[in-house]
Amino acid sequence: MGLTAVAAAAVATWQSSIDHWLATWLMEGALAIVIGVLAMWRKASLAGLELWSAPARKFAYAFVPPMVAGAAVTLALWQNGLAHMIPGVWLLLYGVGVVTGGAFSVRVVPVMGVCFLAAGVVALFTPFSWANLWLGACFGGLHIVFGAIIARKFGG
Repeated sequence: MGLTAVAAAAVATWQSSIDHWLATWLMEGALAIVIGVLAMWRKASLAGLELWSAPARKFAYAFVPPMVAGAAVTLALWQNGLAHMIPGVWLLLYGVGVVTGGAFSVRVVPVMGVCFLAAGVVALFTPFSWANLWLGACFGGLHIVFGAIIARKFGG
């Protein structure tokens, strides 16, 4: 997920309109969901568990509501000409989802969520011209760094 987010940040930088910028990041979000589900399926298979085991369901129940809220707020911000707020809101709500979902995972996962939350707060108060930097650094960089930590310490 991290690598595709870094690529999306590069692609989004060259978009000629806010609509194209948003479409780029929404496509990246859809791709990230597919990658995440496939990674969960692989990890569950290797552990001899069903994809929707009790821990996976708990994670989903905690993670999905902030993502649904993010989709609704994104639409409202875009429709009201406030797209410059979207990066901060995405980082905040993703952070909430990771913290709450991570309560059912290894301790480092909620720490990653807190990093997203902190970045989201700061991103809300920076110019929109920094949006791709924030999104690429967080959805890209934080996923890469924390993914490496999780793979090293917890086997993936």
